[in-house]
Amino acid sequence: MSVTETAKGAGQRKSLLLVDDDEPFRTRLGRALEKRGFVVHLAESVETGMVLGQTHKPDCAVIDLRLADGSGLDIVPALREVRADCRIVMLTAYGNIATAVAAVKAGAVDYLAKPADADAVEHALLSEAAAAPAPPPDPMPADRVRWEHILRVFEQCNRNVSETARRLKMHRRTLQRILSKHAPRE
Repeated sequence: MSVTETAKGAGQRKSLLLVDDDEPFRTRLGRALEKRGFVVHLAESVETGMVLGQTHKPDCAVIDLRLADGSGLDIVPALREVRADCRIVMLTAYGNIATAVAAVKAGAVDYLAKPADADAVEHALLSEAAAAPAPPPDPMPADRVRWEHILRVFEQCNRNVSETARRLKMHRRTLQRILSKHAPRE
């Protein structure tokens, strides 16, 4: 039985709370998930998400990590209080290992990078927790991953080359040479 058949064939539509401050993305994803059989409740902030979570007690939730009024992680414990079996998927455009771990520790069942399509979100919401995720069809090359990591640390250090080199445990001049080159091809 496919994931879509699980959502639609169960006889009862699953309720879903979608919290994202990007209105076009929220609206588009909400419509796509409604077409897949979910009853969708849209929220644009932590505050609205908490209120709708308390009111509707959703079966599932898709929450953006960074919202205009705070962190989407703040919504997770509130949802767990009203519905312990709520399946929560975190979305973020700022993916890294630390935030993924924080999301899972808070109670999320999956963590997806934006822009995630409705198929990926539906699969994350309805797949069995024990199932290992399939490898990506087109993974990022290792040199590109390295480049992205160096740039992320560089930005977190406020573009300070010396501090970035210290944190990455590399020589400052080596880091300067790396930063002066163009990004590796994907």
